[in-house]
Amino acid sequence: MTSSGRYSIAFRARAFFPVLLLYGLLVCGVALTLLPLLWMLAASLMPPGEANSYPPHLWPSAITFEHYVALFTRLDLARYLLNSTLLASAVTLIALFINSMAGYAFAKFRFRFRDRLFRGLLAAMVIPAQVAMLPLFLLLKQFGLINTYWGVIVPGMASIFGIFLVRQYLLAIPDSLLDAARMDGAGEFRIYWSLILPLCRPILVTLAIFTFLGAWNDFMWPLIVLTDSDRYTLPVALANLLGEHVQDTELMMAGSVLTVLPVMSLFVILQKYYIAGIMLGGMKG
Repeated sequence: MTSSGRYSIAFRARAFFPVLLLYGLLVCGVALTLLPLLWMLAASLMPPGEANSYPPHLWPSAITFEHYVALFTRLDLARYLLNSTLLASAVTLIALFINSMAGYAFAKFRFRFRDRLFRGLLAAMVIPAQVAMLPLFLLLKQFGLINTYWGVIVPGMASIFGIFLVRQYLLAIPDSLLDAARMDGAGEFRIYWSLILPLCRPILVTLAIFTFLGAWNDFMWPLIVLTDSDRYTLPVALANLLGEHVQDTELMMAGSVLTVLPVMSLFVILQKYYIAGIMLGGMKG
């Protein structure tokens, strides 16, 4: 083999090593991420007491579904699962409608103080959500929305992040396209409904996933607003079960699987649109 051939092989080996190292680190990261989820699933299928044994078992000695049966028969988890599904779905649908309209207005309409108002919204993003909880609670109390589903839905009906995401995406849509629709006699709402929404499908799916995940996993606000246990969401109900069944690890893992499974399924189904929305939203504006 000539010296040039040996040099070419050595160069390829040196170039291949960083790629191999990168993929190795990514595989390790995936394993560290999936290991707790896999153990959670395995523990939910273990017989009572096996998850607390030492040394810990990584897989059930005998698979049993009795903990899932207990959640739906003895602990009435179906009610809390339905509450979370209805609330997260309602928040997502309303937020998509309001955020998309507001983002459309900030991107394509010309009105006084538009840019200043938008900068003010962006500045408000740095304020922690916990700071606004007390005035928001007092405001909802004045409207009689405490211990109601609307008390959970109203704070999530619009978000600064959602308005920002839609607005940045719509900045790349040519104004001439909207002007052509106006010349054809279309009104502003017709343009929004028939033109803007189909064009915004990737970013709206991305926003829907973010919103649904946030509403589904929200624990603090439903805990503050809801006082009737029949209206509890799944995270709040599981926290209460933890206090009553602190030693029943398998039962808690079964409840955690039921909490994680819907959002993971939603992400897997919509991941193509989610990634497309993130890529397009990051490149535009």
